[in-house]
Amino acid sequence: MEEFSAIVAKNKGKPSTKNLKKYKLIGKGADGSVFQLTADRCVKIFEKEQTKELELKALQAGQSSPVIPRLYEDGPNYIVMEYVKGISLPQYLKIEKQLPEPIVKKILAMLTELERVGFERRDTEVRHILFNENMEVKVIDLKRAFGSFRSNPTKLFKGLEKKGYLEEFMQHVKNLNPSLYNGWKSTID
Repeated sequence: MEEFSAIVAKNKGKPSTKNLKKYKLIGKGADGSVFQLTADRCVKIFEKEQTKELELKALQAGQSSPVIPRLYEDGPNYIVMEYVKGISLPQYLKIEKQLPEPIVKKILAMLTELERVGFERRDTEVRHILFNENMEVKVIDLKRAFGSFRSNPTKLFKGLEKKGYLEEFMQHVKNLNPSLYNGWKSTID
């Protein structure tokens, strides 16, 4: 972390991806790049400060939740947060070739948590659902948590359908929470 702090100081508070070449790149998308800083911390370098502010707001709002990564530090174009050591939901499905009820129960609990912390969008893409080493759920890339209301997890449904697991997911939802199933079924049909 001291090395990262030195990089931040050297670059007047705004590190770039070029400054972080010695760190492991763990993700890259349209909004920025994520590098692992330590065994338990990573940094996301954002392309736009506005996107960073949206994600920061969501992380701050979710600090009381076990499904939101811990927030450690932020600057004009970066956020240092908890590094989730584990696998994404798509990786899990590729390995296990099934979506068992206990995993669906954890996903439903995650969606409930998003509502509890006050997120307007209670949805996420399957690739943003992570399981740590203890198979606890974490959700990342939260920039759309506010500003777009969505109570049904349509992105989750589309991702599961694309992977071939929506029917299995919904069957477990039917067993675990029949009223939720009935509400969601009409949005899927």
